[in-house]
Amino acid sequence: MTEDRSKHYLQSVALDDTSLASASRDQEHERQVAIFDLLEANYFEPEGAPGGPYDLKIALIDNRLALDITGPDYQHRHLLSLSPFRGVIKDYFLVCESYYDAIRNATPAQIEALDMGRRGLHNEGSALLRTRLEGKVKTDIDTARRLFTLICALHWRG
Repeated sequence: MTEDRSKHYLQSVALDDTSLASASRDQEHERQVAIFDLLEANYFEPEGAPGGPYDLKIALIDNRLALDITGPDYQHRHLLSLSPFRGVIKDYFLVCESYYDAIRNATPAQIEALDMGRRGLHNEGSALLRTRLEGKVKTDIDTARRLFTLICALHWRG
């Protein structure tokens, strides 16, 4: 029997204001785009949940990632260690900073090279997130990519 993916989706996503780091205009734009794109199309199936839609709040609590998920007949908080994410997030920020600078000053070839590096790190972070969510929440690749962007938003220091 195949899963009914149409009933497992996020209808809202919020970042905890107290967890949110200050952000540049570029970073704030990325946050907004990630949330918009996430709500347009996503697959999000918490283990044992009968069906959505779901509301998700993302926060940092005691240096751990908190995912508060609520839906019809479902409410759960998943806490994930941030340690496995630290290296990829740090590298992602460095490349993003270079990318934003390059957009204003570099050649198209330099911008493209940085963008490829940025996308590669983003893919690595998304794959790591999917691995860390195994047994807790199933997502597709695009949903994991957008969630990784939002996790990064909690770490940005503008």
